[in-house]
Formats: sequence, C-alpha cells, structure tokens
Amino acid sequence: MIDNNRLNHSLAVAKKMIEIGKEYNLNDDELQDLFILGFNHDIGYEYGNNSKHAHIGGEILKRNNYKYWKEIYYHGDINSEYTSLFLKILNKADMQIDKYGNDVGYTQRLEDIKNRYGENSVTYKNAEMLVSELRRNNH
Repeated sequence: MIDNNRLNHSLAVAKKMIEIGKEYNLNDDELQDLFILGFNHDIGYEYGNNSKHAHIGGEILKRNNYKYWKEIYYHGDINSEYTSLFLKILNKADMQIDKYGNDVGYTQRLEDIKNRYGENSVTYKNAEMLVSELRRNNH
C-alpha cells in the first residue's frame, strides 16, 4: 500500500527529476513530463510488493496508454536493456531520495536501503549496482 512516506518520497523524486532535467537543458514540457513520471513511479506499491512494484506500475500505466510506462516498468532494474534519458533521470532521482522524501544523496540512500532490507538482500545489492552505474555514467 502507498502510505504518506511513499507519497512524500514520490513527490520529492518528482521535484528532484525537474532539478536534474534542468541540468540537461530540457524544455518546460519535458520538465512537466518528468514531474508526472516521478510522482507516479511507485504507483505499483498500491498493488504489489517491493520486488514487483515497478513492473506492476508499468503494466497499469501501459494499459492506460501512459507515454512513459517503460520508465516506470524498468526503473531500478540493473539488467534492463531498455534505456532512455527519462529512465536515467528517474533512477538518479530515486536513488537520492530516501523513503521519507528527504534528498540524501546516493551514499545515505544506500545506507537507508541496507538498513531496511539487509546488506545481503537482493534489493540492496541491486541498488548498490545501480548507484555504481549512475556514478560511472554521470552525464
């Protein structure tokens, strides 16, 4: 279920996406699209668990003809062959905003995930690899 913490996280991710989008000199329409994408990126939590939320949310939005459903479907997926600038921006933002909606940066976000799921969890290991990839390909 989506609780207030998840809503705060989603709103903060949406705002962070605009901030990052401006670094890429995106136009106003693209920045608005980023905000909507960021705000909806975790919609799948309403209907599924942590490991499936991205795919569930992506499928829901695909059925509703949402233009950026693939970005939601593949966010956080380190093995996906799908890439786009909006997916990159979503992953960058999502991995810097903690579960409460605070902009904490990559290092503290990883600590948050490790503390919640465990150092040996698939969730933490995937997040660690994703952040490593984002740092390597900063722009």
